[in-house]
Parts: sequence; C-alpha cells; structure tokens
Amino acid sequence: MAHKLVIVESPAKAKTIQGYLGRGYVVESSIGHIRDLPQTAADIPAKVKGEPWARLGVNVDDGFKPVYVVSRDKKAHITKLKGLLKDADELYLATDEDREGEAIAWHLLDELKPRTDLPVKRMVFHEITEAAIQAAVETPREIDMDLVEAQEARRILDRLYGYEVSPVLWKKVMSGLSAGRVQSVATRLVVDRERERIAFRLASYWDLEGTFDAGADHEQRMFPGKLHSIDGVRAARGSDFGDDGQLKSEGKVVHLNQAKAEALVEALHDTDFTVRSVESKPYTRKPYAPFRTTTLQQEASRKLGFSASSTMSVAQRLYENGYITYMRTDSTTLSDTALNAARTQARELYGAEYVPDAPRVYASKVKNAQEAHEAIRPAGDNFRTPAQTGLTGDQFRLYELIWMRTIASQMKDAAGNSLTIRLGGPSASGEDVVFTSSGRTITFHGFLKAYVEGNDDADAARDDAESKLPNLTEGAAVSAASLKASGHETKPPARYTEASLISELEGREIGRPSTYASIIGTILNRGYVYKKGTALVPAWLAFSVIRLLERHFERLVSYEFTAGMEQVLDEIAGGRKDLPTELGEFYFGSDNVEGLKRLVTELGDIDAKELATFPVLTPAGEPSGIDLRVGRYGPYVEAAAPDGEEGDGVPARGNVPEDLPPDELTEAKARELLANPAGAEQELGKDPESGNLIVAKNGRYGPYVTEVLPEDAPKKQKARTGSLFKSMNLETVTLEDALRLLSLPRVVGTDAEGVEITAQNGRYGPYLKKGTDSRSIETEQQIFDLTLEQALAIYAQPKQRGRGAAKPPLKELGPDPVSGQPVVVKEGRFGEYVTDGEYNATLRKDDTVEAITLERAAELLAERREKGPAKKAAKKTAKKAAKKTTKKAAAKKTTKKAAAKKS
Repeated sequence: MAHKLVIVESPAKAKTIQGYLGRGYVVESSIGHIRDLPQTAADIPAKVKGEPWARLGVNVDDGFKPVYVVSRDKKAHITKLKGLLKDADELYLATDEDREGEAIAWHLLDELKPRTDLPVKRMVFHEITEAAIQAAVETPREIDMDLVEAQEARRILDRLYGYEVSPVLWKKVMSGLSAGRVQSVATRLVVDRERERIAFRLASYWDLEGTFDAGADHEQRMFPGKLHSIDGVRAARGSDFGDDGQLKSEGKVVHLNQAKAEALVEALHDTDFTVRSVESKPYTRKPYAPFRTTTLQQEASRKLGFSASSTMSVAQRLYENGYITYMRTDSTTLSDTALNAARTQARELYGAEYVPDAPRVYASKVKNAQEAHEAIRPAGDNFRTPAQTGLTGDQFRLYELIWMRTIASQMKDAAGNSLTIRLGGPSASGEDVVFTSSGRTITFHGFLKAYVEGNDDADAARDDAESKLPNLTEGAAVSAASLKASGHETKPPARYTEASLISELEGREIGRPSTYASIIGTILNRGYVYKKGTALVPAWLAFSVIRLLERHFERLVSYEFTAGMEQVLDEIAGGRKDLPTELGEFYFGSDNVEGLKRLVTELGDIDAKELATFPVLTPAGEPSGIDLRVGRYGPYVEAAAPDGEEGDGVPARGNVPEDLPPDELTEAKARELLANPAGAEQELGKDPESGNLIVAKNGRYGPYVTEVLPEDAPKKQKARTGSLFKSMNLETVTLEDALRLLSLPRVVGTDAEGVEITAQNGRYGPYLKKGTDSRSIETEQQIFDLTLEQALAIYAQPKQRGRGAAKPPLKELGPDPVSGQPVVVKEGRFGEYVTDGEYNATLRKDDTVEAITLERAAELLAERREKGPAKKAAKKTAKKAAKKTTKKAAAKKTTKKAAAKKS
C-alpha cells in the first residue's frame, strides 16, 4: 500500500510520532547515523585502498572529499528502509534540527537514492507533541546544505587531528592513547589547574570575629561582625595572597598572625564600640534565563548529582517521549505559546502579583546561537506539572528542574534591601579598630518562590539567603558580647567539576554545547582524568600527553586556536566560508600558518623518557632529587642511590597509588613510597618450627606478613599470611609479632556442645566465630587475650542484628538538595558516613565530622547515588542456580528424546 515514509533517528521517537500521524504514514528510525568515515582498515573500500590518504578516509589531495561507508551493523537496516521507500509516495526526513541531524538527513537521502519523481521533504520540529508534529508535516523545507557542510567540516577536521596526532602519542608516550581537537584542550584545562595547585604554597592569616549587642530596645539584638581595618589599613584576607603564599600588596594590608590577633582581642576587652556608618541599598535579583544545553548540564550536576552524560541521556528520553523540547540548543528563546503557558502557570501557582506585565525575553550569550531553536522547556502549549506527568526517578527529577526553571524565568524580580554596618573603637593598646557586618533582607521573593540556582562555590550564599541586622543609626553605641581570634589558611584553586569545566569551555568558546558531555566522557574513559568525589583530577599520564602536545603541537592545544576553529565552522554553517579552503589551511598550512601535515612529519627528536619525568619538589619549590615517572604500568617515584651506598647506584623505586592526586605527591609522600615500596620485602627471621623465612610486605591492601615457602613445597600448600594490626607498622614489626599473626585464628575453647570458638581478625575488624555465628569484639589485642569464659559471656548475650541498635547521629546537616530528606552524619561499622535515609556515603580521608558541611555531604551522596543501588548477590546466585537447573533439565529432556528416537 502507498504510504508516506517518515524517517527519524531513534525507535522511541518513531513510536511516539507514529501515534500522532496515524494511518497513511509509516514512521521508521535510522537508529542513529547510518554511515561514517571508515573506522578500521577493513572498512576502507577496495577502490581507494592503495591511495596514500586511504587510512584517513579523506582525500586530502582533492578538496578533502570524504569516503563514507555504511557500517556493517546498519546494512540490513538500510535494505529495510529501501524496501519501505519502494511503496512510498512521499519521503519525510525528520531528523533533529541541528547540524548533526541535518547531516544524518543528507546521508539518508544520498544512500537511499529515492526515485526522481518521489517528493522528498525535510521535516523539523522542536518538541514531540501532536500539534508540533502536524505543523511540521504541513510546513516542510529543503535540506540546508550549509549546515551539512559545516558538520562535514567538523567531522573531517576531527578525523585529521585524531589520525595524525594520536600515532605520535603511541610512539612517544603509550600505545592506545588518543588525541582530539577539543578533547585534548579539555584535558589541558584540567592539567593546568592541577599545575596551579602544585605550584600553590599555603599561607595563613588571622582576623577577629565578634558577636555584638545592639541593646535591649532592638528586636534583632545580637549580630555578627568581622574585623575590617586597623588604623585605617584593611586586614588581609585570602584574596590578598598569591599562589606563592606571599602577600600580593605588601604594606597595603595588615597581616595578622596568631599572637597579634590574640593580643588584639585582649586589648579590645573593655572597648565601647560606636556605629561609624550605616549603608542601605535596594537589592534586586532578576530571574535566570531558561535552560540551554550547558546550563542544564551544570545545574543538574549541582542539584541532582548527574554527570553531563547522564543528564543528556535522561533529557533524550524526556524529549523522545514528548515531555520537553529539544535538549541540544544554545538558545534561551521561548516561543509565544511557551511564554503564555509559563506566565499562566506562574499566575495560577503564585498569584498575579508574581507575574510581570510583559513577557521576559532573554538574549543568548553564546556566539552564533541558533535562535531558531527554543530553550529547553516543558513541551506543549500548556505545561504539565511534574505530578501530572506520571514520571518517576531521574526523569521526574530532571523534568521538575526544567519545569521550575521555565516558570521562574517568567516571574518578577526578587526585591529587598542590603545593609552594611561599620562600627569601631579604640583598643587598650591605642589602635583604632573597625568591624563590619553585612546583611540582606528580601521583602518580595518574586521568582525565588519557584526556583533558586545552585552555585559551584560551596562558601557562596544562596540567592534567597537572608541575614537580618538591627536597625542602627550612625553614632549609636554597641558592645561586644564576644570576640575571638580566628585563623585561616589560603586554599589552592578549586579543581574543575563537570559543571565548572563545561562553564569554562563555554566561556572560552571552545567546542559546541552539544558535544561537552561526550568530551568529558572521553577524557574519563581514556584514563586522562578521574573523579575524586565530583572533582576532576588529571592522571600523571595526562601530564605526559599535554607536555608533548604543548611542545610539538603548540597551536593545536592553544585555547585561542581551538576557539577560532569553532568560529570558522560557524562561518561555514552560515555559508560565508567554504570547507576546502579552511581545511586546506589547517592541514597544509599557509604563509603564516604551519600546517598539521608538516607538524607530524617534521617532529624532530622527542625524548620519551624526559616527557614522562616530573621532578618532585621540596616545600620551598626546589628539586628534591626524586622524580615521578609515568611508566608502562603506571606512575612511580624514583631516586638514584649514590655510588658506594646501599643499592650500588641502582635507583630506588616506589609505585604511586592510582588514586593519589598529583598535587598530593609531596617530597614527604614520595620518600614514604620509596621507603615502603609495594612488593618490597623486609626479612624478619625464620619460623623456629617450620624453618621458613618470614617477611613483611606492603601490599595493595596494606602491610602484611607472610612466609616464604621452599621451592620443593607441594603445589597445594599455601603460604600463611596475616595483615598487620592497626597498632603495628612495617618499621617496628618483629618476628614474634609476625608469628603471632600467622598463628591466627586462635582457638579460644569449646562450648557445652563441643563447638569450637575461634578468635580472628577480618576485613572489618576482630571477631569471634562459633560455627556460622560470628560476634564482633572490641580490640585486636583481645584476639590473643580473650578467655573462654569471656567468649561464652559474649555468646550468652542476644545477637544484635545488622549493625545493632541504632546510634544517635553525630551531626545533623540539613535537607539534601536532591531527595529533600534530612542529611545526618552517623558512626557505622566501617567508620563515619553521611546518609539521607536512602543512600549512605562513607566519609573520605580528608573529611571530618567536625568540618563536614551539607554541600560536601551532598557531593558524597550524589556520587554514591550515581552508582545506583547496591547489587544483591544472593538473588544473582539464586538466578544462576535456577538457570543451571533449567539447563540440566533441558539437557536431560534432550537425551530422553534422542534415546526414544534411536529406539
């Protein structure tokens, strides 16, 4: 039967659109890209295999003409599409309306080769609703070849970069590495930030913090104040120090140390303070623009703990199922119908006084933003509230975020007052000391009723935060209820998170918003970067790669050059520049520019060992004589042993833990790794009974002792091992200690039924075991000291299930930004942890109960939440057993049938 064939990218989108178009239409998906440049040598067509450029898949000598091949897994699907096209009387190419979607539409047209009399139409839409799809069918357009050429230029550019530069990394750094036009620059950003942290030198400074009393006649009587100046000179704060730990403006600020600060507190003990000035200003905060791709990724990271790739994956499902508009956009524009829907819903939910007289219009901050697109918003002419969608889990949470942001964007400004009070007085030692106090009150919350944006700076106040101050006038007398000296240390530049790296890339105009999720995914998967909490930490391997690229491909990893190439691609998309000319300059060069081809063929000498060597510095910033080397099997530290000393000139080495951030490899840490290298043995003596040598080692899971079996020992015999107690270390462990550890488990005795009770040390601490019944004991020493009578008394007590009686929380932090549940710090079997009642996250080495904040707890919970629920091994085992039984039964049944047939 004749039909109209509509081709989209994904099966989910096809199913939704088919429901809207109904009979007379066949909606089929291309399942993503149908063809691309050759990925392997086997993919290269026979007709071009002998060409010198064939490995690139691009004829660089003929206008950079690409060779496209249909991927093997798509050939059957192309045959299916061609079959559907035979009976079609119209073809609609309904791929996404961006450069990539335009290119897919063109590839489909070029590959399917519809008959000349068949009408071919380009169908575009920003949301998958019935009205939008019907409108798209009625108003098709032609394929935009400028957009196709821009996408083609991007693809070829990335191919040339990757295929020419990556082999250099294989030869000089490590096999299997890759380079990429934006990927390498993103890695450089992360490495540069770690370099800043390595160069950073800690500085300390002190100030005074006080609580002041405005008097009984003020409703807000007590208020905080902080030291501002001494004798007219401002007190130093963190921003006054450079990365070298020195004051940037020596003599322009007062740098207090602990002694001076404490002396000043004492000198202000009897001081009467007077209000020197009161400055009140109106406070206004405008709403945030609706989401575009990057701001959605950043905010989903801050508020929901999503990675950029997770955000885009969830948004894709919401778009395909008709809940939101297209999620790859750099526009902040809302259509007239969307403006009306947002304003109507804001009016219904918050009242007419919260909606401005005219709709708000936002100008895009992105160069060459495609304003034909809309911002990311709820789909339809009337927005569904999150509760009305029926969504659950991550889709519900992301839809709610988009819905709230869209509604808030069409509400009134928040308004209030900001107040700054300065008060001062003479100290007993003669200084004129001034304190300052700042506050803010919000008189009309406006859009803040609906939505408050997150912040990458954990110390920054939220936009809806209020701090009230008493209504004081100049000359009023106040007293100090308390004063204290407060010490501070400067902090190194914060590492990038996914959110802040996306913000940095966009701010530098590097790459396109739609590619950031895949770029971050690539540098994580390649091992150039790993996550520590939400922070992105560069591996030492990344330092080697970036060093090589900076020295030999300086232009290619230049931030300015990469941003400039993005502008060139935008010019091609706009039809103002052409692909052959721009790629020709990039690859072959010009009078002013050295081309890529010459760079890779005239590299000169590259010292691979020097590329992989980084000196470990002393606290003063001088070489320590220890080097970090990036080896084939991972990073390690190395220090040459002087001739004549132990080692006879052979370098001492120690492996560097994979999760040790580069800025934490101090001289002290390096010497610790050299002193206790993993795998190094320390001989303790021989076991008097067996005669076997006993050694102590530092292993992957910590220090332990073991015996060295003789060469003729039976293959089945296993060497005894025992982990060192927490109270022991490799420097002080003795042969006697080792033999006691190797003697475990110790038999304590037997109970009335003759069941043996043993004391032993386990992964989670010391415990007793009787049959299958285990009981924890308090200290490791009890393993050797506990008597049978004490053990029986422990077993006489009722066993506490799970983790025993619930202990009260150590600290309450407030509501989690994702779940809304209260977050508390608890003490568990494996140490302190934070929990929101659903997910638990263990505190890290640098976290303490006293210092942990709600923001840090939210980071830990977000990381744990991203891993998903814990796997239940029991069910898996049961499933395997059931599967095995089924297989056995099937085999038995087959045997019976075969036997019957034979008879």
